[in-house]
Order: sequence, then C-alpha cells, then structure tokens
Amino acid sequence: MDEIQSPSDDAAQYDLNLGPIDLDLRDCDLEADTLREECGVFGIFGHPDAAAVTALGLHALQHRGQEAAGIVSFDGTRFHSERRLGLVGDTFSRREVIERLPGTSAVGHVRYSTTGETILRNVQPLFAELNAGGFAVGHNGNLTNGLTLRRELVRNGAMMQSTTDTEVILHLVAQSKRNRFIDRFIEALRAIEGAYSLVSLTNKKLIGARDPLGIRPLVLGELDGCPILASETCALDIIGAKYVRDVNPGEVIVFDEHGTQSHRPHPPMPPRPCIFEYIYFSRPDSIVGGRSVYDVRKAMGAELARESHVEADVVVPVPDSGVPAAIGYSRESGVPFELGIIRNHYVGRTFIQPTQSVRELGVRMKHSANRAAVEGKRIVLIDDSLVRGTTSKKIVKMMRDAGAREVHFRIASPPITHPDYYGIDTPDRAGLLAATHNLEEMRQLIGADTLAFLSVDGIYRAMGEPGRDPAHPKFTDHCFTGEYPTPLTDMTQAEPQPRQLSLLAEAS
Repeated sequence: MDEIQSPSDDAAQYDLNLGPIDLDLRDCDLEADTLREECGVFGIFGHPDAAAVTALGLHALQHRGQEAAGIVSFDGTRFHSERRLGLVGDTFSRREVIERLPGTSAVGHVRYSTTGETILRNVQPLFAELNAGGFAVGHNGNLTNGLTLRRELVRNGAMMQSTTDTEVILHLVAQSKRNRFIDRFIEALRAIEGAYSLVSLTNKKLIGARDPLGIRPLVLGELDGCPILASETCALDIIGAKYVRDVNPGEVIVFDEHGTQSHRPHPPMPPRPCIFEYIYFSRPDSIVGGRSVYDVRKAMGAELARESHVEADVVVPVPDSGVPAAIGYSRESGVPFELGIIRNHYVGRTFIQPTQSVRELGVRMKHSANRAAVEGKRIVLIDDSLVRGTTSKKIVKMMRDAGAREVHFRIASPPITHPDYYGIDTPDRAGLLAATHNLEEMRQLIGADTLAFLSVDGIYRAMGEPGRDPAHPKFTDHCFTGEYPTPLTDMTQAEPQPRQLSLLAEAS
C-alpha cells in the first residue's frame, strides 16, 4: 500500500500527501553487527504548531529508527498524513511539508523494521477510517502474537494493507462491538501480547498506552499547557517541554477537550522494563524509569572495571556507544581515558561498496584510529555490546595497525545468547556470536589479547540493585538469560510463520 487506505470515499474525512520514495542503501556487512530498535513515537494534543513540534520531537528520537518517518495531524475536520522512507530531516525539515500537516493535534513515528519490510505501506503512523471516524496509531515494540492474530483476522475477512504487526491493532479496534471508542481500544489491547508503547489519534482524542510489563518506554510531558507523549525524555528537552511522569506499565492515558483520563485495564504486574534501553537504545541524555541513562552506562563501566580489570595504559571507547561506559571504567580503574578512535559523523548511509576490497574498508569510513593515543600502548577497548563480532574484529585490527601493543576488549553488558521478540532486531541464535562460541573462541575470532563481558549481576548492580533475583527479575533481560517475560505465541504455533507476509512489491 502506497498510501493510507480508508473504507470511506468521503474526501472531507482525511487528506493524503504522499510523495516520492527515496530508497536508502546501507552497508549490510557492517550494519548487521549492531542492535537496532524499531521505532520511536511522539504525540501532542491541542497545540497550534502540532506538526512542527512533532517533527522536532522525532528529530530527537531519530536514533530509535532511521529507515522511515511519518506524521499524521488532525485540523478539526480532516486528517493529514506525510510518510516517507529515510530520515526525519529528509522530509520534515521543509516548510512546505509542515504546512501540509495543519491542525492542533498530531502523532509521529520513526521506524526501523523488525516486523514487515521497509516499504512505504509499512511506514507509520498507520491510519484507518472507522465508523466512529479516523484513527491513527504509531507503535514502538513488537507483538509476540501478532502473526497469530493476523491469520485469524484474515480468515474472518480482514483485508490487510501492510505487513507490520501494528495493523492488527487497527483491525481489532475496528471489529470491536463496544460503544465507546476507548472501550474498543482497550478491548484490542487485551487481545495482544508482547511489548508495546502506542500513541493514537482520533478526531477527538490523543491516546497513549504501555504494555503491562512496561517493556517499552513512554513518557508524559507538557508544552504550553498541552500534553505530549514521547518514547524518551530527550524528545521533551528538544522542544522545551516539561517532563511530567512516565506512563505507567499497563496504563492507557487519554487526552481530550474534557481533560485527562487514566485507565488501568490490565491486572497489575511487577514492571520489567527492557534492560537494553539503558545499555544501548535510549539516548544518554534521557531519563528512563527515573534513572539517568548516562549515569547508568558509566556505572556499567565501573562494574566492568571491578570485575575484569587488566593492567593497561589507556582506556579507549568504541564511539559513540561505548563512551559513557569507558568513562566509568577509567574512573574506577584509574587508567586514563583517551579518544583512541575518532568517529566520522558525516558518513552518508547511501555509500555503495562495489567490490569486496572496498567493502573491507567500510569500517574506516566510520571509525579512524587516533595513532597518537594508542601507538605503543596497552589499551582497554570498551564497547556496549557484541552481536556478531564482525565490526569488533575490524576495530581490534585497526588498533593493532595503529601500533597498539596490547588490545584488551571489554563489553559493558553480558553475552547476548538469545534472540529478542519485543522489538530489538537481533539475529537468530545461530547468528549470535556468544550463542555459538565460548569466551576463548570469541577472543580468538576478534583478535583481542583478552576479552571479558559484564556479568548479569553486574548489570543489575549498575542499575542500583544488589543483583539479579532469579525468582523476581526486575528487568526484561532474556537476551542474556533466555527467560522471556511473556508468552511467545507466534513462535510456538505449529503453522509456519513466514517472515515475509506479502508478495506485493512497491515501485520506488
């Protein structure tokens, strides 16, 4: 689907402004060796510059998804939509685009695909015309029963227009027989499993919802008296909004002309926010669950130094993700912190490597050795995580080529041994280095003198806990432990669950 489809032909109900697609090519070899979050969400209600504010908020959330961005606004009569592949700034920095999104309420979304291909019909917010009016929804997370529900809906006559699990929510709301819209929305939430933070817009309401375990983050802010929902507090900071509170796990919060209503449709459960928000996904300047992400990452580095310090001359971060942990390691160990690797922030993601020999140089486009800081030195190299190990191997070689005498690799998180099904794009278990190799095999593969990971208890201590209580873990940490906090319905179905759900190709 190249555009939002509606069962209504009444053009006064909505307005579509979908332009040309600018497909992006990425360096698959290097990009595969990292974790990716699939999206960030933003919503605002009652502000005269709703679309412009939403665009700024999405800029701040760009790190959560770089493949596509979209905004849906409502002007009191019609819904307006702009959805594009590419970065927020590629489209939403242009005045003419914002002017095509009039209205005082808007929701926005940045996307990295974990369910569904990167094609325009999957770009969110998704929109549908229901009998009660228009309904737009943006989703951060992943439904672990999304494919199962999708099959049931299709068998019952639903016509799916995308390959993303988010569309299931639209159909569940549409098929509900409840009278009030909020009751339809809640009924849909009770049918889904997994991780979600949602922002939704109707012709009367802005709605936010968070899964019962609070796996994915969602915060409430305020700008000029107008409520805001966002994935992270950094999106509030960029627009000068005030942080009010986190949306609680399992909470559905509604804003309309009558004020704010909070609903708790799920039985209370002990929260289990995703530990990777602190390790990798959230921006360092965000506050997640009352904790400074920057401070937590420094604490992880300090714990790493306590657990696995080695004699060295300098501590070197892998930029940018390893910087806070390296600062913490340096302070705890007393070994000087040095920028032994310089990151080039101006590398375009559309660079095409035509031959294998050129592809091998790809890592140098993003990272260059600072020879003056590492030559002749014993270095402790700090990164936040290790997935496949391909980039780590190249960076270790880069340090040796720059004259490093010893390279000791330290990872400020435990080994990733299990895939994720809640919105993190991880390889299957066979593609996870720590799931298929022991510590010594990993060390040999990446070429380091020594290799060590932060322990699971160590990461809990960095979060201010005494350690991990196996009976009552406080975080979603299945990538390290294999203990998934929700049912994995789609993974246990006897019927095959294809990753590609549609054969429809779109022109670019």
